[in-house]
Amino acid sequence: MKNQNNSTKVTLVGAGPGDIDLITIKGLNAIKNADCILYDALVNPEILKYAKKDTPCIYVGKRFNNHRLTQEEINTLLVEKASEHGHVVRLKGGDSFVFGRGSEEIEHVESFNIPTEIIPGISSALAVPALQGIPLTKRTVNESFWVITGTTSNGNISKDIKLGAQSSATLVILMGLRNFSLIMEEIKKCRHKYTPFAIIQNGSLPDEKITIETINNYKNALGFIDYNKPGIIVIGDVVAEHSSYLDEEIQRVLNSSF
Repeated sequence: MKNQNNSTKVTLVGAGPGDIDLITIKGLNAIKNADCILYDALVNPEILKYAKKDTPCIYVGKRFNNHRLTQEEINTLLVEKASEHGHVVRLKGGDSFVFGRGSEEIEHVESFNIPTEIIPGISSALAVPALQGIPLTKRTVNESFWVITGTTSNGNISKDIKLGAQSSATLVILMGLRNFSLIMEEIKKCRHKYTPFAIIQNGSLPDEKITIETINNYKNALGFIDYNKPGIIVIGDVVAEHSSYLDEEIQRVLNSSF
């Protein structure tokens, strides 16, 4: 095992929403200079081609009911690999500090007096709606947006969804597809029934898919959800800015008239 020296370091890098071109230049440079990389399930593996040929790239991904390693094991591995190799890059999808448990990993590594660096990434909460032409805020429509987890550590929906539903804010819900029906039933209690929402899966990738509906008809969207793919839910009047919303709204009106 390598003794800790000036090259021993852990860099937390946000890889962005999926498209490898959406990583920051600083994040890409960290990957190029890494002596070891630990990467998550939401990281596009194509980005690893920028690593040095002899750099070990270790998959430590976590998806629903499919955790390769526990969070505690990942924390331990970061320290071990930093001592063994030198500069370790911890590569996470989106931004590491947006429901990525990045702060927990940094705190653990620093408790061993290992230097750390944080390189933010573009969160899917911001990038994915933008790529679909959905603004999270728009003058005269809303004045804020909330980013909320759709699944808490105990598997339930967040209590903040109820609070967010009572506001006029755009709601961006991450990790919420498996609780989609519960979320929409909570939203229906406060928002008008024609409030539009969008489900965007595999955002920023070539096979990106979007489904748009209104909360009154949310059950129509259930058949379009692929639970094996990551996705976000965007709820609010700004979803009407999507280019296909008007066409789909006309179809809804025509179908309801028969």
